[in-house]
Amino acid sequence: MKNILTLFLIGCLFSSNAQQIMFVANNDYVAPTLPVISTTSISSIGNTSAISGGTITADGGSYVVSRGVVWSTSQSPTIELITKTVNGADAGNFISSMTGLSQSTTYYVRAYATNSMGTSYGTQISFTTSEPIYTVTTNTGRIWMDRNLGATRVPTSQMDTPGYGDLYQWGREKDGHQIRTSSTTSNQSTSDIAGNALFITNPGNTIYSDWITPKNDNLWQGVNGINNPCPAGFRIPTQAEWEAEIQTWSSRNATGAFASILKLPPAGKRQYNGVISTDNTTAYYWTSTISQTQVFGMNLTSSGAYSTNAYPRVNGYSCRCIKN
Repeated sequence: MKNILTLFLIGCLFSSNAQQIMFVANNDYVAPTLPVISTTSISSIGNTSAISGGTITADGGSYVVSRGVVWSTSQSPTIELITKTVNGADAGNFISSMTGLSQSTTYYVRAYATNSMGTSYGTQISFTTSEPIYTVTTNTGRIWMDRNLGATRVPTSQMDTPGYGDLYQWGREKDGHQIRTSSTTSNQSTSDIAGNALFITNPGNTIYSDWITPKNDNLWQGVNGINNPCPAGFRIPTQAEWEAEIQTWSSRNATGAFASILKLPPAGKRQYNGVISTDNTTAYYWTSTISQTQVFGMNLTSSGAYSTNAYPRVNGYSCRCIKN
């Protein structure tokens, strides 16, 4: 009886191996692979949060046991990091909420999916969290941001440089050119999006000087205007809106501007050749109001505040945003 049972087991084993060999030989057997996943575009970007997710289009022949997104301030983040979400299992679509982010910071995100073969990642996407928005209500009843774009704080004095902020060329987006230490180029852009972080100079220094060719009067026009550098719901003020504010100041000059609720600092300017001029008494603030080939600006000096002068668009001036 024992010999019969042994022969039976050997026969079963032989039969099983033969079937497996035939299975492989006939190319019917497909080994599992990594899942196929894509990263969802970033949305709802705030000061400290954002939303992404992923789509798993194939599980690789092995059940997906974990999925989510992983992010970092360094490129190519992996699931070894604690900065990730876990959004269930299986293939299909999922949404991930990223929280606990730092404001004004660039992050790199990848969706991930894990099965028995390991973890695969979707395409890396980068985004930058927004700056916090602090506002003041002036004597005109209008709501403004309480600091210049790019400023890290409300200036504590007229010579408080952290309160000066960035210097934008008129109509350009926030692409890095506005940073005071940005490099320069003399190559004009032929698109509304310059595609670089360089301050575009114009050695000719004429009233027609611009960073873009041909000029585009539709830039910075309103809260939904092309390249609007202000946060959502805010925009660059018009010439009339600046003039209305000037009328409420204790004195119509740089001193009155700083003493006002807006606390406007004499942040200087960046000239057509890329040189920054700051003397702690002068400032230039852009408006959205066109004047033929130029644009009106609000100019502050020790002796006056003027909203009726127009300037070449190539210049780099301060921006203060007003709520729409």
